[in-house]
Amino acid sequence: MSDFLDQIKWNEAGLVPAIAQDQDSGVNLMVAWMNRDALQETVETNHAVYFSRSRQKLWRKGEESGNYQVVTEIRLDCDADVILLKVTQKGGIACHTGRHNCFYRIYVDGEWKTVEPVVKDPSLIYAK
Repeated sequence: MSDFLDQIKWNEAGLVPAIAQDQDSGVNLMVAWMNRDALQETVETNHAVYFSRSRQKLWRKGEESGNYQVVTEIRLDCDADVILLKVTQKGGIACHTGRHNCFYRIYVDGEWKTVEPVVKDPSLIYAK
């Protein structure tokens, strides 16, 4: 049997986009990137691990904020180039802006309107 990681179409940088979706509500919480190591660790631990492109290292969701994601299911799309993680979002905050999810703006009449409140001030979540 082929290694499950070999069945994924990684981009030229060795990454694949990953959507984190709340397992109960179906709300898309965030989109991040995974490399092979991030996906392997996610499978092994059932906690979401991503690859931070800005820091060029693994990012264990919640390692600073405490708002980690317990992974309940992992899906691969039909083209094998997007991962969907169904998660339980611990702490209720998935977005670094202190909101429940990263999709807090909606397009209305030519503008992006903020429609989701800040749950907790980010300066109180992240260490300096």
